[in-house]
Amino acid sequence: MARWSVVLPDEQWATERLFQHDVVTVVDGPAGAAVGDEVLVVAEQQVVALARVEKTDGGLALWYLRRAFDEPIPAALSAGPVDEATFRRFAERLGGPSDKKAWLVSVAMPIEAVNPAEAVRQFWSHVLELGPAELPTYVWPSGDELAMQAFVLGAEANQDPEEEDDED
Repeated sequence: MARWSVVLPDEQWATERLFQHDVVTVVDGPAGAAVGDEVLVVAEQQVVALARVEKTDGGLALWYLRRAFDEPIPAALSAGPVDEATFRRFAERLGGPSDKKAWLVSVAMPIEAVNPAEAVRQFWSHVLELGPAELPTYVWPSGDELAMQAFVLGAEANQDPEEEDDED
């Protein structure tokens, strides 16, 4: 089994950070990669995941094995073969699966409507229109509402206008 690295283009990396996909397809994957090979996924000069090649026609379809999207590992790797020692060093730093806990995630916005059904339709229209670039999403551990954090584009974002005024 060969070891590889692939580099995600910036736009594709931005999408991967926003949505939970099991598989990522890389169009310009390394020639010679075969089904079953393991791959270090690199974005912005950081190792962000470990994956396995599932399909090779029309690009590489990579199944995520481990992700480090929120704590990537700095690496100056280009796309191509990776020696065993380098591969193992990064794979070990990615660690194993972490324990999961329950999180509450919410999008809330005031909507004026004549009835609940219309309000729901307007809500989904606004979500599609604004999307993750403009619409903050709030997340907190279940049972700890005081730990609520706002996220925009998959990254923590300050939503307190008073704190923004203090920074000026």
